[in-house]
Amino acid sequence: MAVDFTQEIKELRATMDSVRGVTDLDVLARTIDDLEQQASAPDLWDDPDKAQQVTSALSRANSERDRVVTMDARIDDLETLVEMGTEESDQATLDEAERDLAKLKKDVGELEVRTLLSGEYDERSAVVTIRAGAGGVDAADFAEMLMRMYLRWAERHEYPTKVMDTSYAEEAGLKSATFEVNAPYAFGHLSVEGGTHRLVRISPFDNQGRRQTSFAAVEVIPLIESDDSVDIPENELKIDVFRSSGPGGQSVNTTDSAVRMTHLPTGIVVSMQNEKSQIQNRAAALRVLQSRLLIQRKAEEAAVKKEMAGDVKASWGDQMRSYVLNPYQMVKDLRTDYETGNPSAVFDGDIDGFIEAGIRWQIGQNRAAD
Repeated sequence: MAVDFTQEIKELRATMDSVRGVTDLDVLARTIDDLEQQASAPDLWDDPDKAQQVTSALSRANSERDRVVTMDARIDDLETLVEMGTEESDQATLDEAERDLAKLKKDVGELEVRTLLSGEYDERSAVVTIRAGAGGVDAADFAEMLMRMYLRWAERHEYPTKVMDTSYAEEAGLKSATFEVNAPYAFGHLSVEGGTHRLVRISPFDNQGRRQTSFAAVEVIPLIESDDSVDIPENELKIDVFRSSGPGGQSVNTTDSAVRMTHLPTGIVVSMQNEKSQIQNRAAALRVLQSRLLIQRKAEEAAVKKEMAGDVKASWGDQMRSYVLNPYQMVKDLRTDYETGNPSAVFDGDIDGFIEAGIRWQIGQNRAAD
């Protein structure tokens, strides 16, 4: 069937109109002007923390504006290409236009989803923790598969990542792992991945080749920033130090540089071992602990508001996504019903469809609750 370029381009422009309405380029331009003035101040780097905030904010604002402006220009280029191909009856040019259209629809869709991310911490970087659940060695192996999936997703988007802590299981896989994804809106995108993931497959660790169901939990929190007010009194912390280790207990470090930090009032425990020194691991652990306490505090405030409003809707539930490798091949999100029959691609980081569906689902849930 021939592509209706006129209708497709009309729909792309309509989507971009809504994107511009949310982005508000005039306000963004004023923000950029203000940040540029701050960035050019001769005493900017007298306060390194503030300088970092200003330069990061300026980079994010410029990127946001460039994304919108570039997308508009690409739609104009597509329209020109279609006109050329049509006027000259050049099928090769129209085929090129069709390929450009497919890519443009995907990119405009991703940009539209980003405009939906308006939560307080959505534009932050993310800290992801994965823990093996029920299922023994299969669950530990599944936890490692999920970690690779998210790291591959970040790599596809050229987002820097940093593994902060890994606790290896005895036979295979991971007991738990924590890593950062350092990119604007990483938390907004990955927050919908939080929950319990389920894997069904023929276990490679079972001599009799039986089917095994295993579980892993994914936690996503925003990365704390220096201006967030989360003060933790020293007497609320228990800090243990130990020697870092790798798979099979192999020594990674000959000094007690790894840190386990326990917040006594809540029982929250954070371990860090991938930095070179105890001081660095302690700082990293404190930052993640502050992030978790910040989210917990916000969740408690939200729960109080819901109770006052009489909202008794259930939360996401225990299982949010199933990965089935046997007796058939399918990955399905149980909240959004988004699914694919290609688990290999999913485990290789192709999860944008799940993330986009999750964000749209979450926005709908929030609107329904208001």
